[in-house]
This record gives sequence, C-alpha cells and structure tokens, in this order.
Amino acid sequence: TMRPLQMVDTKTQYLKIKEEVDRAVLNVLESSVFIGGPVVQGFAEHLATYHGVKHVIPCANGTDALQIAMMALGLGPGDEVITPSFTYIATVEAAAILGVKPVFVDVDEATFCIDPKMIEAAITPRTKAIIPVHLYGQAADMEPIMEIARRHTLYVIEDNAQAIGNDYTFKDGTVRKTGTIGHIGTTSFYPSKNLGAYGDGGAMTTQDDALAEKLRMIAAHGQKQRYYHEIIGCNSRLDAVQAAILDIKLKHLNEYIDARRKAADFYDRGFAGQAAISVPYRAANNRHVFHQYTLTLHGVDRDALHQYLAEQKIPSMIYYPVPCHRQKMFDAFGGADYALPVTDKLTDKVISLPIHTELDEEQQQYIISAVLSFVNR
Repeated sequence: TMRPLQMVDTKTQYLKIKEEVDRAVLNVLESSVFIGGPVVQGFAEHLATYHGVKHVIPCANGTDALQIAMMALGLGPGDEVITPSFTYIATVEAAAILGVKPVFVDVDEATFCIDPKMIEAAITPRTKAIIPVHLYGQAADMEPIMEIARRHTLYVIEDNAQAIGNDYTFKDGTVRKTGTIGHIGTTSFYPSKNLGAYGDGGAMTTQDDALAEKLRMIAAHGQKQRYYHEIIGCNSRLDAVQAAILDIKLKHLNEYIDARRKAADFYDRGFAGQAAISVPYRAANNRHVFHQYTLTLHGVDRDALHQYLAEQKIPSMIYYPVPCHRQKMFDAFGGADYALPVTDKLTDKVISLPIHTELDEEQQQYIISAVLSFVNR
C-alpha cells in the first residue's frame, strides 16, 4: 500500500538519521550548554563554509533575521525598502515593526520572484534597501538587482528562507550561493524548510566584518561584552539542541536538494504538454532547490482543484492566497493603492504540490494522475 501523502514528510527523513540526531541531542543535554557554546559555534562555521561566506550569525528564526538585518543597516522610521508583495508576510512585517515602509513591486510571472525591471520606478529619496525574496527555491535575478543597488547606493538584504543551497551564476561565470550576494542574507530553519530544525531557528550571512559584528551584537541585546550594552538590540538565539540537529542535516543538504530536484523532474515529465498547466520555470542562471513545487494553472478553477485533491487524500497548498499588499495589516501603508497585476494573477492561479526528500514515484504518479484527471475532465 502507498504511504500516506504529506506536504512535507519530516518524520521519514528523521528516521534515516535518527541515531546520529539522537546522539547529538543527548550530547547537548549531557553537556548542559543549551545556549551558545561550541555546538552553536561549530554549526555557524560549517554553514559559513557551505556558503563560501565569511560570517554566519545564527538567531532565533527567519523573521528575526530580517529584522536584525534591517537594524544593523540602520533602517528606521521614514525609510523605505523595496520588496515583492508575493511573499510570506514575514518579509514585510519585519520592516513594519521597525517603522520602515515596505514599497511593493510586482514579480516576474515565470520566476515568481521580484521583477528587476520594476524596481527602479519604485525608488524614492527615502529608499534605503531592496529585499529580494528567493521564492519557492528559485533565486531572484540578483545580478541586475545588485547593479541597480550600486547605482542608487542601496543595501540589498536577500530573503533566502526558501532557497538555501541554490547556486546563482553571474554572466561572467562566477557562481555564488543565494544569501551571499547582497550585503546581508537571511534564512529560516523552520522544520519544513530544505534545511529544517526540529523547532525554530534562523541565521544571517554576510561577507562584511563590521556588519557581522553589528548583527552579532544586535542579536545579543546590543552587547559585545556581557552586561555592556552599546547599541539597542534584541534577544534572538539559536539554541544548542537545534544547532546540533542542523549540523547533522547540513551534511545531507546537497543530497536533500538532489532528491527534491529529482522529484521535480518527475512531476515535470508527468505534466509535460499540458496546456492548462505551467510547471515551475527554471531560470538558466540558478539551481532551483524546490522548496515548493508550484504549478500555474490556466483556465482551471484552482480552488476547486485544491478541494478535489483534498478529497483524494492529497495535500496541496496555496502560497499565498492573499498577497502582502492586500493584507489588512498593510492598510496603513496604502496597500490598496498598488497596481500589481502579475501578483494578483498568480494569487488566483498557483497551487503547490507535495515535494520533499521522501516522496517516491508511486506517490508522485498518484498525485499527477489526480491533477490530470481534474484538469482534463
């Protein structure tokens, strides 16, 4: 019999590395160093090596990572940041908490990521940063974004929560990991992520020594030396138990990505030649890591398909049913005034199918058949 379908199967993944994980967690418990210490330090160093980046500063979650990044860059009331609206609320919420105004621009219909061609028109004298989001595992087109940022002396914060491990290739052939291209990269280790903890966690990456020191201080109550608080900070930590688990999973990250890409290839073949379905676009300049496998539907009732799949015991998700600029939260920022036609269109047309490291072909075939039987009925 077929294994039950899940959007993300963290349990089966855990069982494969159970002995290693259990031992690592017990070691932390026995050491009784629960906050900071060698395990957290070790994971940060290994993650920096994986990214080919000078500094990794762990923190409590991906939203904190974004907020701390903006604080380190000195962003505050009166400042603006340019961001897509087609993203999880955290990206823009982190700005709003600091009194920074998110200015929304449209996304590219193929990549789902911020459209570089739309950025320049949104820049004002108050703009301080661009926050591209690498959505669903696809990299935003960073080379033109960095060029715009240089021309206008803006910071770039990469929201890399969904694309850890993606390799982005520049026109000259240089390859860099997403999260290491802008001034600061932020990521999340939420359990469903490609590199997921068994709880909350996040991190910031940077090549800049001074910024790294500032990020580290802000995450630790604004102190370099204990009880001497130089700048306003917050309290945002990755605990040692999570770091121990992440350190083990990091060793498997590339194979996890390969498994996701293999599952995506299988879906792509299954949906090939269907006029009503666009499979995820894969930009030539980056290695999509398929945090989500998201279809764009044409002339198909997306919500009815979502319902139909649920009846077949197939989970599917709509990321995101309401874009940020239409959320009640952003009424105050004039969210209703935006014209973002691509964002609005995608909001009604996208659906994400189960994708994770433990999907097998029998499960995928069942999902593909169900989608096709609905689309072609």
